[in-house]
Amino acid sequence: MAKHGKKFQQADQLVDRANTYHPGEAIELAKKAAYARFDETVELHLRLGVDPRHADQQVRGVALLPHGLGKKVRILVFTQGEGVKVAEEAGADHAGGDELIKKIEEGWLDFDTAIATPDMMGKVGKLGKILGRRGLMPNPKSGTVVNATDLTRVIKDALQGRVEFKLDKTAIIHVPLGKLSFEDGQLLDNLSTVVEAVLRAKPSGAKGQYIKSAYLSTTMGPGIRLDLKPTLTLSAS
Repeated sequence: MAKHGKKFQQADQLVDRANTYHPGEAIELAKKAAYARFDETVELHLRLGVDPRHADQQVRGVALLPHGLGKKVRILVFTQGEGVKVAEEAGADHAGGDELIKKIEEGWLDFDTAIATPDMMGKVGKLGKILGRRGLMPNPKSGTVVNATDLTRVIKDALQGRVEFKLDKTAIIHVPLGKLSFEDGQLLDNLSTVVEAVLRAKPSGAKGQYIKSAYLSTTMGPGIRLDLKPTLTLSAS
């Protein structure tokens, strides 16, 4: 295991490992512990009481962050015909079919979100190994496979701050909440929105305690354990 540097160790000393923090306190502490020279991303990590090996215990969904992510989101749309014009007018950075698929097969991946119309999925499917491991594969369950008539709405949502979440193999969900430079209230609103979305996505097969623990962290900073009760009762406005 790699040894943490001096600055991380100093930041880690600010966190009481025996304590859990109210979300507002955790955000303040994350800012106090920040030491990187760039605007770090604030992240939420949720450990769930489900077994990702079972189909009826999978958790995935989307959340539309009220204050966005604080970064430019590069959007690619797999579509054809009139869909290309619709996607470009809505703000997509790249829109097309075979030519984009070929570029991706050759190693090009300069985009953050991929959306597709249903008529393209037969061709896009062969990119599964490339896009899947990076969390970029369009999927109807995450709302990224949509009819051309819905492209404008989905693209604008992505530009505003639409984030996808999915359970990993260790039963943890990792979600970005915004930038460290955001106001505390903005990060709190975004956190609340994500928590509500995860609660709504509770699968039918979940038994017992659904969310077992929650941590807040920044790109370079230490994890801060959240007090579950106030975290799960936050109300997104």
